[in-house]
Amino acid sequence: MSFTPPASFATRPTLRGTFGMSASTHWTATATAQSVLERGGNAFDAAVAAAFVLHVVEPHLNGPGGDLVALVRPAGTDDPLVLMGQGPAPAGASIAAFRAWGLDLVPGAGGLAAAVPGAVDAWLLLLRDHGTWELADVLDYAIGYARDGHPLVAGAAMTIGRVADLFRDHWPTSAELWMPAGSPPAPNTIVRNPAYAAVLGRLVAAGASADAREARIDAARREWMTGVLPGAAAFARTPHRHSDGGEHPGVLDDADLAGWSASFEPAVSATFRGWRVFKAGVWTQGPALLQTLRMLDPLDDDRLDPSSPLGAHTILEVQKLAYADRDAWFGDADSAVDIDALLADSYLAERFGLIDDAASTVLRPGSPDGRPPVLPPLRTDAGIAAAGTGEPTVDRRGQTRGDTCHLDVVDRWGNVVSATPSGGWLQSSPAVPDLGFCLGTRLQATWLIPGHPASLTPGRRPRTTLTPTMLTRGEEVIAMGSPGGDQQDAWQLPVLLRMLVGDYEPQQAIDAPSLHTTAVLDSFWPRTWMPAGAVVEDRIGTAVIEQLERRGHLVRRAGDWALGRVSAVGCSADGLLWAAANPRGMQGYAAGR
Repeated sequence: MSFTPPASFATRPTLRGTFGMSASTHWTATATAQSVLERGGNAFDAAVAAAFVLHVVEPHLNGPGGDLVALVRPAGTDDPLVLMGQGPAPAGASIAAFRAWGLDLVPGAGGLAAAVPGAVDAWLLLLRDHGTWELADVLDYAIGYARDGHPLVAGAAMTIGRVADLFRDHWPTSAELWMPAGSPPAPNTIVRNPAYAAVLGRLVAAGASADAREARIDAARREWMTGVLPGAAAFARTPHRHSDGGEHPGVLDDADLAGWSASFEPAVSATFRGWRVFKAGVWTQGPALLQTLRMLDPLDDDRLDPSSPLGAHTILEVQKLAYADRDAWFGDADSAVDIDALLADSYLAERFGLIDDAASTVLRPGSPDGRPPVLPPLRTDAGIAAAGTGEPTVDRRGQTRGDTCHLDVVDRWGNVVSATPSGGWLQSSPAVPDLGFCLGTRLQATWLIPGHPASLTPGRRPRTTLTPTMLTRGEEVIAMGSPGGDQQDAWQLPVLLRMLVGDYEPQQAIDAPSLHTTAVLDSFWPRTWMPAGAVVEDRIGTAVIEQLERRGHLVRRAGDWALGRVSAVGCSADGLLWAAANPRGMQGYAAGR
């Protein structure tokens, strides 16, 4: 084996069993999912119950006003479906309107950046079409935690602390919800959100008189889209502070909400080392991972080892090319790239031919179908790029940026789901006082320039960073994902390479040191780019870091345990189920038996 051998010690075992497995970014969500499996629910019941718990226990990482992308594989099917929970831009969100407000970017915080919230409707659609439980039973977990309280995780406490002045000075409803004592709560403070508990109770009550389970869920969906969300949209239309420093009203209205619903759509796929790898389409960043894997597939194993100087360099350079194509060609528009052209062997060979021994310092999108690429103006800010770990978290300048959650479930019948919910962070926009949540800010991933596939366009989805992954090989299945904004696939890639090429155990692969490039156009305000930048965990080793620097990479050491928060579940060739979860941040856990 040419890969660096895995460390003999792992932070925890890869769990194995035959009954069911769950993994997520928060232990309470994992425990919730496993509880549903133990009570006879399937993987989809479990995922929906855990997802609503994530709204409550990770409010700085996702919320009811946010969005989601999931891959869903019912037992007995070959290809997963994409659960599409990304709402579009409102009718009033046009380039001309935003330019008239003096903006050259969509703000990163505030109601102007709100797309139609998609997460809740998508979860309810999944429950209706593939679950078995009643809505009241699924929501009972989240209602209990919101009503009776839960210990606030350290990350949420830190986030509230960083935006405390914003809450006090400009968003008083958020201060009332998240700082009821007048100051940011300490970690492990018991926090409650009775307003959101009441909202969930409204959804259950909406369908109480319906005769059939599906009808009860559909009634809850209608109540959410036309009963609950209009109140949030109306509240956000009152002018309030945005991340650009201005006071703007939101533009989301009732007609935007009533005209949209979540849906299922086909996944796109590519092959790598005998596995089929499935992602959502080019309205997400997911196909960039497919392109990366296809460029790496023909290479010798020693060029795929993330812990070797050659492997790390190769991975960083291939990612730059794939993300350059993402930044030029991905979006929810007719001008977006055709997936077959993006993954054509001749095009991939041409792209890989650009790589040499030195780190590239330029953004080099290709022309998959012969058209010239369209790029927005490049904004470089080394201070911002050097301050973070690649995640869109609240930074040292107080920017109200959020992050993401992830959850995976596999059950004993063979149902599998991998889901990445995000948006609607507590720091996204002012909290709606009688609802207990705020709207999301996904429109910040659009551009205020015409002619780009990800241009702000009413009725079109913003090109999201959310990118869960599913792989199959015969009876084998892997479902995985990670928070991390633009770095979600960059952090999944080393895990996949170590598992599929290096023969690492899943937990060993997740524990192993990670890295990512910063040479991408940041999908989050203020949309910066740091050419040649690479962020690595110190555990990758001084020899690797020095070799990368000699090749021209601008390397920043992030600490020993700082990058990547991958969780995963799967089914092996012998029928055993397995699960593994990220130890970084001391929050994610897997469970199963």
